[in-house]
Amino acid sequence: MELKNKKWTHDEFYATREEVLTHWPTGKEVDFAEAVKYHENIPAKRHFAKRLVKAKKNGETLTQPRAGVALIDEHINLLNFLKTEGEADLLPSTIDSYTRQNQYKEAQNGIEESLKAGRSLLNGFPAVNHGVAGVRRVVESVDAPLQVRHGTPDARLLGEITIAAGYTSYEGGGISYNIPYAKSVSLEKTIYDWQYCDRMIGIYAEHGIEINREPFGPLTGTLVPPSVSHAVAIIEGILAAEQGVKNITLGYGQCGNLIQDIAAIRALEQLAEEYMNKHGYNGCVLTTVFHQWMGGFPQDEAKAFGVISWGAATAALAKATKVIVKTPHEALGIPTKEANAQGLRTTKQMINMLKDQAFPLTSELELEINIIKAETRCILDKVYELGGNDYAVGAVRAFEAGVLDVPFAPSKFSLNKILPARDNNGAVRLFDVGNLPFTPDLVAFHQDKMAERARAEGRSASFQMVIDDIYAISKGNLVGRPR
Repeated sequence: MELKNKKWTHDEFYATREEVLTHWPTGKEVDFAEAVKYHENIPAKRHFAKRLVKAKKNGETLTQPRAGVALIDEHINLLNFLKTEGEADLLPSTIDSYTRQNQYKEAQNGIEESLKAGRSLLNGFPAVNHGVAGVRRVVESVDAPLQVRHGTPDARLLGEITIAAGYTSYEGGGISYNIPYAKSVSLEKTIYDWQYCDRMIGIYAEHGIEINREPFGPLTGTLVPPSVSHAVAIIEGILAAEQGVKNITLGYGQCGNLIQDIAAIRALEQLAEEYMNKHGYNGCVLTTVFHQWMGGFPQDEAKAFGVISWGAATAALAKATKVIVKTPHEALGIPTKEANAQGLRTTKQMINMLKDQAFPLTSELELEINIIKAETRCILDKVYELGGNDYAVGAVRAFEAGVLDVPFAPSKFSLNKILPARDNNGAVRLFDVGNLPFTPDLVAFHQDKMAERARAEGRSASFQMVIDDIYAISKGNLVGRPR
Protein backbone atom coordinates (compact mmCIF):
# COMPACT_ATOMS: atom_id res chain seq x y z
CA MET A 1 0.00 0.00 0.00
CA GLU A 2 1.59 3.21 -1.18
CA LEU A 3 -0.60 6.16 -0.24
CA LYS A 4 -0.84 9.02 -2.72
CA ASN A 5 -3.55 11.26 -4.08
CA LYS A 6 -3.77 9.58 -7.47
CA LYS A 7 -6.77 8.03 -9.19
CA TRP A 8 -6.75 4.26 -8.87
CA THR A 9 -6.61 2.35 -12.16
CA HIS A 10 -9.42 -0.08 -12.90
CA ASP A 11 -6.99 -2.97 -12.37
CA GLU A 12 -6.02 -1.65 -8.91
CA PHE A 13 -9.65 -1.16 -7.92
CA TYR A 14 -10.97 -4.50 -9.15
CA ALA A 15 -8.08 -6.44 -7.61
CA THR A 16 -8.94 -4.95 -4.21
CA ARG A 17 -12.67 -5.34 -4.82
CA GLU A 18 -12.38 -9.08 -5.25
CA GLU A 19 -11.13 -9.34 -1.67
CA VAL A 20 -13.52 -6.71 -0.20
CA LEU A 21 -16.61 -8.56 -1.39
CA THR A 22 -15.53 -11.67 0.60
CA HIS A 23 -15.71 -9.88 3.96
CA TRP A 24 -19.29 -11.10 4.55
CA PRO A 25 -21.43 -13.52 2.52
CA THR A 26 -23.79 -10.78 1.27
CA GLY A 27 -20.87 -9.32 -0.71
CA LYS A 28 -21.56 -11.90 -3.43
CA GLU A 29 -24.94 -10.22 -4.09
CA VAL A 30 -23.20 -7.14 -5.54
CA ASP A 31 -23.65 -7.02 -9.32
CA PHE A 32 -22.24 -3.78 -10.71
CA ALA A 33 -23.85 -4.01 -14.16
CA GLU A 34 -27.28 -4.70 -12.63
CA ALA A 35 -26.78 -1.85 -10.16
CA VAL A 36 -26.01 0.62 -12.96
CA LYS A 37 -29.22 -0.37 -14.77
CA TYR A 38 -31.19 0.00 -11.54
CA HIS A 39 -29.77 3.48 -10.87
CA GLU A 40 -30.62 4.57 -14.41
CA ASN A 41 -34.30 4.16 -13.56
CA ILE A 42 -34.33 5.96 -10.19
CA PRO A 43 -36.60 9.02 -10.60
CA ALA A 44 -35.14 12.49 -9.99
CA LYS A 45 -37.32 13.08 -6.91
CA ARG A 46 -35.57 10.13 -5.20
CA HIS A 47 -32.09 11.02 -6.43
CA PHE A 48 -29.91 12.71 -3.81
CA ALA A 49 -27.47 14.52 -6.09
CA LYS A 50 -30.23 15.84 -8.35
CA ARG A 51 -32.29 17.05 -5.38
CA LEU A 52 -29.28 18.90 -3.96
CA VAL A 53 -28.54 20.55 -7.30
CA LYS A 54 -32.16 21.69 -7.53
CA ALA A 55 -32.05 23.05 -3.97
CA LYS A 56 -28.85 24.97 -4.62
CA LYS A 57 -30.29 26.49 -7.78
CA ASN A 58 -33.50 27.52 -5.98
CA GLY A 59 -31.82 28.71 -2.77
CA GLU A 60 -33.57 26.06 -0.66
CA THR A 61 -32.36 24.58 2.62
CA LEU A 62 -33.43 20.93 2.79
CA THR A 63 -34.02 19.03 6.04
CA GLN A 64 -32.56 15.64 6.93
CA PRO A 65 -32.67 13.63 10.19
CA ARG A 66 -30.54 10.82 11.54
CA ALA A 67 -32.38 7.51 11.91
CA GLY A 68 -31.83 3.77 11.82
CA VAL A 69 -33.13 0.56 13.44
CA ALA A 70 -32.22 -3.11 13.15
CA LEU A 71 -35.01 -4.67 11.09
CA ILE A 72 -36.00 -3.88 7.52
CA ASP A 73 -39.77 -3.40 7.93
CA GLU A 74 -39.33 -1.31 11.08
CA HIS A 75 -36.66 0.79 9.32
CA ILE A 76 -39.00 1.40 6.38
CA ASN A 77 -41.78 2.43 8.77
CA LEU A 78 -39.42 4.79 10.62
CA LEU A 79 -38.25 6.52 7.44
CA ASN A 80 -41.77 6.88 6.06
CA PHE A 81 -42.93 8.33 9.39
CA LEU A 82 -40.14 10.92 9.29
CA LYS A 83 -41.12 11.85 5.75
CA THR A 84 -44.85 12.16 6.40
CA GLU A 85 -44.94 13.35 10.02
CA GLY A 86 -41.55 15.09 10.08
CA GLU A 87 -41.81 16.56 6.57
CA ALA A 88 -38.18 15.55 5.93
CA ASP A 89 -36.85 16.37 2.46
CA LEU A 90 -33.99 13.86 2.57
CA LEU A 91 -33.74 10.62 4.53
CA PRO A 92 -30.87 8.63 6.05
CA SER A 93 -30.05 5.14 7.01
CA THR A 94 -27.88 5.56 10.07
CA ILE A 95 -25.75 2.42 10.43
CA ASP A 96 -25.33 0.47 13.69
CA SER A 97 -22.13 0.45 15.73
CA TYR A 98 -21.21 -3.19 15.03
CA THR A 99 -21.28 -2.61 11.27
CA ARG A 100 -19.20 0.55 11.73
CA GLN A 101 -16.49 -1.65 13.25
CA ASN A 102 -16.93 -4.39 10.60
CA GLN A 103 -18.25 -6.74 13.28
CA TYR A 104 -20.85 -8.35 11.03
CA LYS A 105 -21.27 -11.49 13.15
CA GLU A 106 -22.25 -9.37 16.15
CA ALA A 107 -24.59 -7.34 13.93
CA GLN A 108 -26.24 -10.60 12.82
CA ASN A 109 -26.74 -11.55 16.47
CA GLY A 110 -28.33 -8.13 16.99
CA ILE A 111 -30.77 -8.76 14.14
CA GLU A 112 -31.74 -12.15 15.55
CA GLU A 113 -32.17 -10.81 19.08
CA SER A 114 -34.23 -7.91 17.73
CA LEU A 115 -36.52 -10.37 15.95
CA LYS A 116 -37.00 -12.27 19.23
CA ALA A 117 -37.60 -9.11 21.24
CA GLY A 118 -39.93 -7.54 18.69
CA ARG A 119 -37.99 -4.26 18.80
CA SER A 120 -34.64 -2.92 17.68
CA LEU A 121 -31.72 -3.90 19.90
CA LEU A 122 -29.20 -2.18 17.61
CA ASN A 123 -28.53 1.54 17.40
CA GLY A 124 -28.82 1.63 13.63
CA PHE A 125 -29.46 -0.27 10.40
CA PRO A 126 -27.09 -3.22 9.74
CA ALA A 127 -27.06 -2.85 5.95
CA VAL A 128 -24.20 -5.27 5.23
CA ASN A 129 -26.06 -8.11 6.93
CA HIS A 130 -29.33 -7.34 5.16
CA GLY A 131 -27.50 -7.44 1.82
CA VAL A 132 -28.39 -5.89 -1.52
CA ALA A 133 -31.83 -7.51 -1.69
CA GLY A 134 -32.81 -6.46 1.83
CA VAL A 135 -31.48 -2.92 1.47
CA ARG A 136 -33.23 -2.52 -1.87
CA ARG A 137 -36.54 -3.22 -0.12
CA VAL A 138 -35.90 -0.02 1.82
CA VAL A 139 -35.04 1.92 -1.35
CA GLU A 140 -38.23 0.77 -3.06
CA SER A 141 -40.45 1.44 -0.05
CA VAL A 142 -39.43 5.04 0.66
CA ASP A 143 -40.31 7.84 -1.75
CA ALA A 144 -37.40 10.19 -0.96
CA PRO A 145 -33.66 10.52 -1.64
CA LEU A 146 -31.69 8.18 0.64
CA GLN A 147 -28.21 8.54 2.13
CA VAL A 148 -26.02 6.15 4.12
CA ARG A 149 -24.78 7.84 7.33
CA HIS A 150 -22.46 5.95 9.63
CA GLY A 151 -18.98 6.53 11.08
CA THR A 152 -17.05 3.62 9.60
CA PRO A 153 -13.26 3.72 9.20
CA ASP A 154 -13.38 0.84 6.68
CA ALA A 155 -16.64 1.41 4.81
CA ARG A 156 -15.81 -0.44 1.59
CA LEU A 157 -18.22 -3.38 1.80
CA LEU A 158 -20.95 -1.16 3.27
CA GLY A 159 -20.55 1.17 0.30
CA GLU A 160 -20.62 -1.65 -2.24
CA ILE A 161 -23.84 -3.12 -0.85
CA THR A 162 -25.80 0.08 -0.25
CA ILE A 163 -24.92 1.76 -3.54
CA ALA A 164 -25.66 -1.45 -5.47
CA ALA A 165 -29.01 -1.55 -3.66
CA GLY A 166 -29.91 1.94 -4.90
CA TYR A 167 -28.80 4.49 -2.32
CA THR A 168 -27.73 7.70 -4.06
CA SER A 169 -25.57 9.35 -1.36
CA TYR A 170 -22.75 8.13 0.87
CA GLU A 171 -21.32 9.96 3.86
CA GLY A 172 -17.83 9.80 5.33
CA GLY A 173 -14.12 10.13 4.65
CA GLY A 174 -10.71 8.78 5.52
CA ILE A 175 -10.02 11.56 8.04
CA SER A 176 -13.49 12.49 9.30
CA TYR A 177 -14.50 8.87 9.91
CA ASN A 178 -11.24 8.04 11.64
CA ILE A 179 -9.91 10.80 13.91
CA PRO A 180 -13.26 11.53 15.69
CA TYR A 181 -14.36 7.87 15.81
CA ALA A 182 -11.39 5.54 16.29
CA LYS A 183 -8.47 5.32 18.71
CA SER A 184 -5.81 3.22 16.99
CA VAL A 185 -6.64 3.06 13.28
CA SER A 186 -3.93 4.61 11.14
CA LEU A 187 -4.71 7.48 8.80
CA GLU A 188 -2.80 5.78 5.98
CA LYS A 189 -5.20 2.83 6.22
CA THR A 190 -8.42 4.84 6.38
CA ILE A 191 -7.48 7.33 3.66
CA TYR A 192 -6.53 4.38 1.45
CA ASP A 193 -9.77 2.53 2.20
CA TRP A 194 -11.81 5.65 1.50
CA GLN A 195 -10.01 6.10 -1.80
CA TYR A 196 -11.57 2.75 -2.64
CA CYS A 197 -15.04 4.07 -1.75
CA ASP A 198 -14.50 7.21 -3.81
CA ARG A 199 -13.10 5.24 -6.77
CA MET A 200 -16.14 2.97 -6.64
CA ILE A 201 -18.40 6.03 -6.89
CA GLY A 202 -16.11 7.43 -9.59
CA ILE A 203 -16.60 4.26 -11.61
CA TYR A 204 -20.37 4.61 -11.22
CA ALA A 205 -19.91 8.17 -12.55
CA GLU A 206 -18.03 6.78 -15.57
CA HIS A 207 -21.20 4.82 -16.32
CA GLY A 208 -23.39 7.91 -16.05
CA ILE A 209 -24.54 7.34 -12.44
CA GLU A 210 -23.99 10.32 -10.15
CA ILE A 211 -23.71 9.46 -6.46
CA ASN A 212 -23.44 12.25 -3.90
CA ARG A 213 -20.51 12.10 -1.45
CA GLU A 214 -20.45 13.93 1.85
CA PRO A 215 -17.40 14.13 4.16
CA PHE A 216 -18.41 14.39 7.82
CA GLY A 217 -18.03 18.06 8.68
CA PRO A 218 -18.46 18.39 12.47
CA LEU A 219 -15.58 16.01 13.37
CA THR A 220 -15.73 15.69 17.19
CA GLY A 221 -18.64 18.14 17.28
CA THR A 222 -17.34 20.03 20.29
CA LEU A 223 -16.04 23.58 19.81
CA VAL A 224 -14.27 22.69 16.55
CA PRO A 225 -12.94 25.93 14.98
CA PRO A 226 -14.28 26.50 11.43
CA SER A 227 -10.82 26.53 9.85
CA VAL A 228 -9.99 23.09 11.24
CA SER A 229 -13.18 21.43 10.00
CA HIS A 230 -12.98 23.33 6.69
CA ALA A 231 -9.43 22.13 6.07
CA VAL A 232 -10.43 18.50 6.64
CA ALA A 233 -13.59 18.86 4.51
CA ILE A 234 -11.74 20.41 1.57
CA ILE A 235 -8.96 17.82 1.72
CA GLU A 236 -11.51 15.01 1.70
CA GLY A 237 -13.36 16.74 -1.14
CA ILE A 238 -10.17 16.91 -3.18
CA LEU A 239 -9.36 13.25 -2.46
CA ALA A 240 -12.86 12.27 -3.61
CA ALA A 241 -12.67 14.40 -6.76
CA GLU A 242 -9.33 12.81 -7.71
CA GLN A 243 -11.03 9.40 -7.70
CA GLY A 244 -13.76 10.65 -10.04
CA VAL A 245 -16.55 11.78 -7.68
CA LYS A 246 -18.64 14.51 -9.34
CA ASN A 247 -21.12 15.61 -6.65
CA ILE A 248 -19.75 16.59 -3.23
CA THR A 249 -21.43 18.09 -0.15
CA LEU A 250 -19.09 19.70 2.37
CA GLY A 251 -20.22 20.09 5.96
CA TYR A 252 -19.81 22.25 9.03
CA GLY A 253 -21.01 21.83 12.59
CA GLN A 254 -22.74 24.74 14.30
CA CYS A 255 -20.61 26.64 16.81
CA GLY A 256 -23.40 28.90 18.07
CA ASN A 257 -22.38 32.46 17.21
CA LEU A 258 -24.62 33.58 14.33
CA ILE A 259 -22.04 35.72 12.53
CA GLN A 260 -19.34 33.06 12.76
CA ASP A 261 -21.66 30.28 11.60
CA ILE A 262 -22.96 32.19 8.59
CA ALA A 263 -19.39 33.23 7.74
CA ALA A 264 -18.28 29.61 8.03
CA ILE A 265 -20.80 28.28 5.50
CA ARG A 266 -20.04 31.09 3.04
CA ALA A 267 -16.28 30.67 3.45
CA LEU A 268 -16.51 26.88 3.10
CA GLU A 269 -18.23 27.00 -0.28
CA GLN A 270 -15.98 29.76 -1.61
CA LEU A 271 -12.77 28.09 -0.42
CA ALA A 272 -13.82 24.67 -1.73
CA GLU A 273 -14.47 26.10 -5.18
CA GLU A 274 -11.15 27.99 -5.02
CA TYR A 275 -9.08 24.92 -4.12
CA MET A 276 -10.97 22.53 -6.40
CA ASN A 277 -10.40 24.84 -9.36
CA LYS A 278 -6.79 25.48 -8.32
CA HIS A 279 -6.04 21.76 -8.49
CA GLY A 280 -7.96 21.08 -11.69
CA TYR A 281 -11.21 19.59 -10.34
CA ASN A 282 -13.52 21.88 -12.27
CA GLY A 283 -16.22 19.32 -12.98
CA CYS A 284 -17.52 18.89 -9.43
CA VAL A 285 -20.86 20.16 -8.18
CA LEU A 286 -20.37 21.50 -4.63
CA THR A 287 -23.10 21.96 -2.02
CA THR A 288 -23.07 22.56 1.74
CA VAL A 289 -24.57 20.93 4.81
CA PHE A 290 -25.03 22.62 8.19
CA HIS A 291 -25.17 20.36 11.26
CA GLN A 292 -27.25 21.63 14.15
CA TRP A 293 -25.34 21.80 17.45
CA MET A 294 -23.40 18.56 17.94
CA GLY A 295 -22.33 19.09 21.56
CA GLY A 296 -24.18 18.60 24.83
CA PHE A 297 -27.92 19.36 24.87
CA PRO A 298 -30.25 20.44 27.69
CA GLN A 299 -32.31 17.57 29.11
CA ASP A 300 -35.39 19.80 29.26
CA GLU A 301 -37.23 19.30 25.96
CA ALA A 302 -38.44 22.90 25.72
CA LYS A 303 -34.86 24.12 26.06
CA ALA A 304 -33.71 21.53 23.54
CA PHE A 305 -36.21 22.94 21.05
CA GLY A 306 -34.55 26.33 21.61
CA VAL A 307 -31.19 24.88 20.57
CA ILE A 308 -32.76 23.16 17.54
CA SER A 309 -34.52 26.37 16.48
CA TRP A 310 -31.31 28.37 16.70
CA GLY A 311 -29.58 25.83 14.47
CA ALA A 312 -32.48 25.90 12.02
CA ALA A 313 -32.45 29.71 11.85
CA THR A 314 -28.71 29.79 11.30
CA ALA A 315 -28.86 27.18 8.53
CA ALA A 316 -31.59 29.15 6.77
CA LEU A 317 -29.80 32.50 7.05
CA ALA A 318 -26.50 30.93 5.94
CA LYS A 319 -28.31 29.46 2.90
CA ALA A 320 -26.82 26.01 3.47
CA THR A 321 -28.09 23.48 0.92
CA LYS A 322 -29.27 21.15 3.68
CA VAL A 323 -29.38 20.93 7.47
CA ILE A 324 -28.92 17.85 9.65
CA VAL A 325 -31.57 18.03 12.34
CA LYS A 326 -31.35 17.19 16.04
CA THR A 327 -34.14 15.98 18.33
CA PRO A 328 -35.47 17.10 21.74
CA HIS A 329 -34.25 13.73 23.11
CA GLU A 330 -30.62 14.49 22.23
CA ALA A 331 -29.46 14.53 25.87
CA LEU A 332 -31.29 11.29 26.69
CA GLY A 333 -30.21 8.82 23.99
CA ILE A 334 -31.80 7.37 20.85
CA PRO A 335 -34.94 9.40 20.15
CA THR A 336 -38.43 8.10 19.56
CA LYS A 337 -39.68 8.57 16.01
CA GLU A 338 -42.14 11.15 17.35
CA ALA A 339 -39.36 13.23 18.92
CA ASN A 340 -37.33 12.94 15.72
CA ALA A 341 -40.31 14.23 13.71
CA GLN A 342 -40.79 17.10 16.17
CA GLY A 343 -37.22 18.28 15.62
CA LEU A 344 -37.78 18.12 11.87
CA ARG A 345 -41.04 20.09 11.97
CA THR A 346 -39.49 22.71 14.24
CA THR A 347 -36.63 23.11 11.77
CA LYS A 348 -38.93 23.19 8.73
CA GLN A 349 -41.10 25.91 10.29
CA MET A 350 -38.06 28.09 11.01
CA ILE A 351 -36.61 27.59 7.52
CA ASN A 352 -39.93 28.44 5.88
CA MET A 353 -40.20 31.65 7.92
CA LEU A 354 -36.68 32.74 6.97
CA LYS A 355 -36.36 31.50 3.39
CA ASP A 356 -37.16 34.91 1.88
CA GLN A 357 -34.78 36.81 4.16
CA ALA A 358 -31.15 37.46 3.26
CA PHE A 359 -28.48 38.13 5.87
CA PRO A 360 -26.54 41.24 4.79
CA LEU A 361 -22.78 41.20 4.25
CA THR A 362 -21.89 43.47 7.16
CA SER A 363 -18.33 44.50 7.97
CA GLU A 364 -18.39 42.12 10.95
CA LEU A 365 -19.49 39.21 8.75
CA GLU A 366 -16.91 40.06 6.09
CA LEU A 367 -14.15 40.17 8.72
CA GLU A 368 -15.17 36.75 10.03
CA ILE A 369 -15.22 35.28 6.51
CA ASN A 370 -11.73 36.66 5.89
CA ILE A 371 -10.40 35.29 9.19
CA ILE A 372 -11.76 31.81 8.44
CA LYS A 373 -10.37 31.87 4.92
CA ALA A 374 -6.93 33.04 6.05
CA GLU A 375 -6.69 30.35 8.74
CA THR A 376 -7.93 27.59 6.42
CA ARG A 377 -5.48 28.58 3.69
CA CYS A 378 -2.61 28.46 6.20
CA ILE A 379 -3.53 24.87 7.08
CA LEU A 380 -4.27 23.65 3.55
CA ASP A 381 -1.14 25.13 2.02
CA LYS A 382 1.05 23.64 4.76
CA VAL A 383 -0.59 20.21 4.33
CA TYR A 384 0.11 20.36 0.59
CA GLU A 385 3.71 21.37 1.26
CA LEU A 386 4.28 18.61 3.84
CA GLY A 387 2.94 16.05 1.39
CA GLY A 388 5.26 17.13 -1.42
CA ASN A 389 2.25 18.49 -3.34
CA ASP A 390 0.04 15.57 -2.30
CA TYR A 391 -2.93 16.03 0.06
CA ALA A 392 -3.19 12.34 1.01
CA VAL A 393 0.44 12.10 2.11
CA GLY A 394 0.26 15.62 3.52
CA ALA A 395 -2.75 14.83 5.70
CA VAL A 396 -0.89 11.98 7.42
CA ARG A 397 2.21 14.11 7.99
CA ALA A 398 0.13 17.10 9.07
CA PHE A 399 -1.55 15.14 11.86
CA GLU A 400 1.85 13.84 12.98
CA ALA A 401 3.12 17.42 13.19
CA GLY A 402 -0.05 18.95 14.63
CA VAL A 403 -0.52 21.10 11.53
CA LEU A 404 -3.91 19.38 11.43
CA ASP A 405 -5.35 18.82 14.89
CA VAL A 406 -8.89 18.02 16.04
CA PRO A 407 -9.88 19.01 19.58
CA PHE A 408 -11.00 16.25 21.96
CA ALA A 409 -10.44 13.48 19.38
CA PRO A 410 -10.05 9.88 20.64
CA SER A 411 -7.46 9.04 17.98
CA LYS A 412 -3.88 8.61 19.11
CA PHE A 413 -2.91 10.00 15.69
CA SER A 414 -4.20 13.47 16.58
CA LEU A 415 -1.89 15.49 18.85
CA ASN A 416 -4.82 17.13 20.67
CA LYS A 417 -2.68 20.19 21.39
CA ILE A 418 -5.19 22.82 20.33
CA LEU A 419 -7.66 24.04 22.94
CA PRO A 420 -10.78 25.89 21.75
CA ALA A 421 -12.84 28.28 23.85
CA ARG A 422 -15.42 30.95 23.13
CA ASP A 423 -14.68 34.65 22.90
CA ASN A 424 -16.81 37.25 24.66
CA ASN A 425 -19.43 37.07 21.89
CA GLY A 426 -19.61 33.28 21.85
CA ALA A 427 -17.56 32.66 18.69
CA VAL A 428 -15.20 29.67 18.92
CA ARG A 429 -11.56 30.78 19.10
CA LEU A 430 -8.36 29.10 20.23
CA PHE A 431 -7.15 29.40 23.79
CA ASP A 432 -4.11 27.42 22.59
CA VAL A 433 -3.33 27.26 18.85
CA GLY A 434 -1.07 24.25 19.33
CA ASN A 435 1.01 23.64 16.20
CA LEU A 436 -1.49 25.04 13.71
CA PRO A 437 0.53 26.93 11.06
CA PHE A 438 -1.13 30.31 11.60
CA THR A 439 0.61 33.59 10.82
CA PRO A 440 1.63 35.75 13.83
CA ASP A 441 -1.29 38.13 13.22
CA LEU A 442 -3.77 35.25 13.34
CA VAL A 443 -2.27 33.91 16.56
CA ALA A 444 -2.48 37.43 18.03
CA PHE A 445 -6.13 37.66 16.93
CA HIS A 446 -7.03 34.59 19.02
CA GLN A 447 -5.00 35.80 21.99
CA ASP A 448 -6.71 39.20 21.87
CA LYS A 449 -10.15 37.61 21.73
CA MET A 450 -9.45 35.43 24.76
CA ALA A 451 -7.98 38.37 26.67
CA GLU A 452 -11.09 40.45 25.90
CA ARG A 453 -13.32 37.78 27.40
CA ALA A 454 -11.04 37.38 30.41
CA ARG A 455 -11.31 41.10 31.15
CA ALA A 456 -15.10 41.05 30.82
CA GLU A 457 -15.37 38.13 33.23
CA GLY A 458 -12.81 39.40 35.70
CA ARG A 459 -10.66 36.28 35.52
CA SER A 460 -7.53 35.22 33.72
CA ALA A 461 -7.82 33.22 30.50
CA SER A 462 -7.37 29.59 31.50
CA PHE A 463 -8.30 25.99 30.78
CA GLN A 464 -11.35 26.50 33.00
CA MET A 465 -12.91 28.54 30.17
CA VAL A 466 -12.60 25.52 27.88
CA ILE A 467 -14.38 23.30 30.42
CA ASP A 468 -17.08 25.89 31.08
CA ASP A 469 -17.79 26.26 27.37
CA ILE A 470 -18.10 22.52 26.76
CA TYR A 471 -21.00 22.34 29.21
CA ALA A 472 -22.54 25.78 28.63
CA ILE A 473 -25.31 24.95 26.13
CA SER A 474 -26.47 21.93 28.11
CA LYS A 475 -26.77 24.28 31.10
CA GLY A 476 -28.73 26.91 29.21
CA ASN A 477 -26.10 29.31 27.89
CA LEU A 478 -23.72 29.72 24.97
CA VAL A 479 -20.69 31.12 26.80
CA GLY A 480 -19.57 29.35 29.97
CA ARG A 481 -19.43 32.35 32.31
CA PRO A 482 -18.22 32.03 35.91
CA ARG A 483 -20.99 32.04 38.49
